[in-house]
Amino acid sequence: MSLRFEAINNLTAEKEPVIKYSPVKVTSIFRENVFTLEKARMFLTDEAYKSLSASIKGGKKIDREMANQIAIGLRTWAESKGVTHYTHWFQPLTGTTAEKHDSFFTLKGDGSAIDQFDGDALIQQEPDASSFPSGGIRATFEARGYTAWDPTSPAFIYEVGLGKTLCIPTIFISYTGESLDYKAPLLKALDAIDTAAVDVARYFDRNITKITPTLGWEQEYFVVDEGLANARPDLIQCGRTVFGASPAKGQQLEDHYFGSIPERVYNFMLDFETVAYKLGIPLKTRHNEVAPAQFEVAPIFEEVNIAVDHNILLMDLMTRVAKRHKLKVLLHEKPFAGINGSGKHNNWSMATDTGINLLAPGKTPKTNLLFLTFFVNTIKAVHTYSDILRASIASASNDHRLGANEAPPAIISVFVGSALRQVLDDIETRVTDKFDEQDEAILKLDLHRGIPEVLLDNTDRNRTSPFAFTGNKFEFRAVGSLANCANAMVSLNTIVAQTLKDFKKEVDALIEGGTKKEIAIMQIIQKYIKESKDVLFEGDGYSDEWEKEAEKRGLPNVKTTPLALDALSTEKAKKLFTENGVYSDRELEARHEIELENYLKKVQIEARIMGDLALNHIIPVAIKYQNTLAQNIKNLSDAGLPESSYAAQKDILSKVAKHIEEIYNNGASMIKARKVANKIEDIRERAISYEKDIKAAYFETIRYHVDKLEALIDNEEWCLPKYRELLFLR
Repeated sequence: MSLRFEAINNLTAEKEPVIKYSPVKVTSIFRENVFTLEKARMFLTDEAYKSLSASIKGGKKIDREMANQIAIGLRTWAESKGVTHYTHWFQPLTGTTAEKHDSFFTLKGDGSAIDQFDGDALIQQEPDASSFPSGGIRATFEARGYTAWDPTSPAFIYEVGLGKTLCIPTIFISYTGESLDYKAPLLKALDAIDTAAVDVARYFDRNITKITPTLGWEQEYFVVDEGLANARPDLIQCGRTVFGASPAKGQQLEDHYFGSIPERVYNFMLDFETVAYKLGIPLKTRHNEVAPAQFEVAPIFEEVNIAVDHNILLMDLMTRVAKRHKLKVLLHEKPFAGINGSGKHNNWSMATDTGINLLAPGKTPKTNLLFLTFFVNTIKAVHTYSDILRASIASASNDHRLGANEAPPAIISVFVGSALRQVLDDIETRVTDKFDEQDEAILKLDLHRGIPEVLLDNTDRNRTSPFAFTGNKFEFRAVGSLANCANAMVSLNTIVAQTLKDFKKEVDALIEGGTKKEIAIMQIIQKYIKESKDVLFEGDGYSDEWEKEAEKRGLPNVKTTPLALDALSTEKAKKLFTENGVYSDRELEARHEIELENYLKKVQIEARIMGDLALNHIIPVAIKYQNTLAQNIKNLSDAGLPESSYAAQKDILSKVAKHIEEIYNNGASMIKARKVANKIEDIRERAISYEKDIKAAYFETIRYHVDKLEALIDNEEWCLPKYRELLFLR
């Protein structure tokens, strides 16, 4: 029996849930496994607590003596919960998390055993850096790298099987100080926007001293039976199906979206949510997504740094918990052709330490001018640096999704809704001549009539827009489900920081020239609206008309990752990131090389999987069926039956033979193309060759013929689980 039918039989035989869930009150377990400030108050001295609190809230440096005290309290808390090991938990450029576990156990000089965890172990570790992506920053023989504690993201206890490990969120840098992870540049980008945004916000309120970007991600994912997934080598190796004929029923009836959650998946959700709550991940929403077997989970907004940590942690724990339910979570952006892919919508805003959401319209002209300032600056940033944003969401897996089945296109545009578009148009045109009359001109705009309090109902969510304003935040919809949010957040926060810096320089120049403050602000807002209005688009981003219109407007439409990543090597990008202290030139060049290498390796793996499946799974089954048909035709002919009686079988036989030939010939040509591409020394040119000469040239062609065979060959002989089974059997 093939793995396919064994999995189906096991699935249909399942009677009881694998894991029985016992409901608990969320508030009773929330942050149970997190070293919060409340727990720090109980386990630390007053001096150590104040030092930790000042570091978290104000970025104050923690000295070694205080670190020792914090480490003792942290170990005491962890051991009270059964923890025996600790790790510096970090996010290297592999796209996943990394950890090296050390025991609290150690030996004294006299050989006696003790538990120990000091400030040095808390603050810094030395993991081997040679095997992590570095883009040439570190040679293989230069193995040293450092992880350094990030106090702003709380330590937590992660339970895996019977073990419990104290995880300390850290950055990861090379021996020479370059960042080798996602977190270090993210923290720098957050510092940059804090400084720039505070400078601008103080035009309106001198009490504002800190501005914190916030993030609420929406994680989409697929859930399939583990046994069926294990019978698909492509799902195991690539995270997506490289072959698979569309089933008769896909998502055309739209009956899965927001439908009743299947019981088995529901039990899985309850299980991973419980783990997530203990880790302080504030999950709020769960529901069926559009495609069959597709779902979504979303939390309450958090500070960007913590939200990023929580998302990458959730992706890991969902994968682990799914195994307990004999399920498999697919986080790939496009695991199945012909139905919706998965995104990770990044809902982004900025909050002041005085309690104001800078992207929430106010009730007075003054507060609306504050809103307009940050609203328009964000639009200007997206227009000026759209290529940087596009590069931040570029990947081999996201290329399968962008521009198809409810995913936004590769063209970066901004949707603001008709109400706000009218406000921007009014500022651009009708009010122009009044700016230089008097301060009261600002008050006479009465903007709160154009920006109603019920704004959420006046900015419909344009699902075709990659960057949409949705009431009190911008939703960056183009981020892929498999991505680390940090990559998009680094770029977004940096480009807005730079735009705000430019804005302040221009406003200050007008003020120094004698223009009154509010008039100066409005004049630069108007200037930015005029300069960036081409990026505003309210229509259907999927349409061919939009592609043509975007081209007329000069908006880039870069559909493939190797070319999209070119934005990272421009002088504009180097100036942007270096002047804001986010990346050095060397770090940026390294990121570019790492992303290119990651792209071509993933395409190479997919090409190899296609070849393996074609030669070892598809063609043998097709030949077997071909022989059955040929023998039957011969038998009928030998029996003296007229040719018309087996004409249909001859037609099927001819089609099977043709598809086998096409699969084999294209597969052989693809191997030759890979060999040619592998000889290209320049990594950018090699990545482009993999996209153009391998992926674009052969993937869809080979898939077409394999999928045609799936529709022709005896169902009992086909060895790979079909879409109708993967998507609908639970």
